[in-house]
Amino acid sequence: MLDSIVNVVFGFFFACILGRTLLSYIVPMTGNRPHPTLLSAQRFVFQVTEPLLGPIRRYLTFGVFDFSPMVVLIVLIIVWKRLV
Repeated sequence: MLDSIVNVVFGFFFACILGRTLLSYIVPMTGNRPHPTLLSAQRFVFQVTEPLLGPIRRYLTFGVFDFSPMVVLIVLIIVWKRLV
């Protein structure tokens, strides 16, 4: 029971971080007027992932490169494997 809850929570955050990374490339490519559903999805994943990524971003942003999603995903995987 607890294993399945942990799997769902970690899987959700994993998917949101990957979604945020993909949306950060997709939304600018759509031009001046991206679809409202796309913007809603982007807003949702940004609100969910910002508490995890924000503090790390302060230390791991080098110019235009943001390594915080990669670091958070690695940490999530390590914690996930230790808990399950």
